[in-house]
Amino acid sequence: MDYLNYYKNKKVLVTGGAGAVGSNLVRKLLELDAFVIVIDNLSSGYTWLLPEDAPNLLFVKGDITNDVDLKRVFNEEPQIIFHLAAFFANQNSVDYPEKDLMTNGFGTLKLLEYARIYGKIERFVYASSGCSIYPSDAPMPFKEELPPSMWMSTPYQITKMLGELYGNYYLKMYSIPFTKARFFNSFGPGEVPGQYRNVIPNFIYWAMNKKPLPITGTGEETRDFTYVGDIVDGLLRMGYYKEAVGEAFNLAAGREIKIKYLAEKVNELTGNDAGIIFKPRRKWDTKPRLLASNEKAKKILGFNPDQDFEGRLRETVNWFKKNWDNIKRAAQFGPGVSSAVR
Repeated sequence: MDYLNYYKNKKVLVTGGAGAVGSNLVRKLLELDAFVIVIDNLSSGYTWLLPEDAPNLLFVKGDITNDVDLKRVFNEEPQIIFHLAAFFANQNSVDYPEKDLMTNGFGTLKLLEYARIYGKIERFVYASSGCSIYPSDAPMPFKEELPPSMWMSTPYQITKMLGELYGNYYLKMYSIPFTKARFFNSFGPGEVPGQYRNVIPNFIYWAMNKKPLPITGTGEETRDFTYVGDIVDGLLRMGYYKEAVGEAFNLAAGREIKIKYLAEKVNELTGNDAGIIFKPRRKWDTKPRLLASNEKAKKILGFNPDQDFEGRLRETVNWFKKNWDNIKRAAQFGPGVSSAVR
């Protein structure tokens, strides 16, 4: 059976389904005729990212740490879980470490425990973070067999690793079919700018407001920016292939993009003449380069990410223009806060 046809008539629970990756995953699952249950507390997600009046979509405004909300979604008898809900992201976790632990740690534990009690889960796909898991001094490209970092620099990195460890435990002790998706700098339509958001939506937002794009560092820093559609495809493959159970996969484009190049392209695509400004690198940002190996995902899952970064960036800018009114209302920045490399 083709991995896409597998989802027809399946009941799929997507936690964090109103977020950037989640909403794209939900739309694809609906297209594949799955029945999709979304739970999202809307702390960083938006209902306008989801399709209106989809008959095979159930949206529950709720929290993965809340028993009442979890009972509600598990009452729908999901067969597959994509766990994307998280307290996002690094700087936010530095500012609010307790909230980070409650959502990313306790929330993941509760979800696994409900999956165990329910006992009918065919696959549990966990959204981890390759940017968090691997040591800053590890050889690149990062490969899945690398030992995780023992010196993490944000609570978010710690709790993403914690989620992997909990999942490994539930796989070993209770046979929950758990698999780990390690994301690398997802970008694309659906990602809203804001104080704790990623660099690409923030750059586009500032550029469309004709402001200079602030780079925290020298601009020579690199990230392995991966188009959200490719991450969705990787998740769907992980939810299908039996070989994925118990494994970790880098869902990454497998190439480096310099932040200065990114800023210049965003200014070009938006017609922004305000240029670039440089600011000091943040204390927790210990990885001037990020590059992942996606060979394992290619070999086992057939993962084949798009390499047209500029084309996908243009598509993202066009999405911003089309949804500008919603984005302006949603974007939240504190006084003096600007975009930064994530």
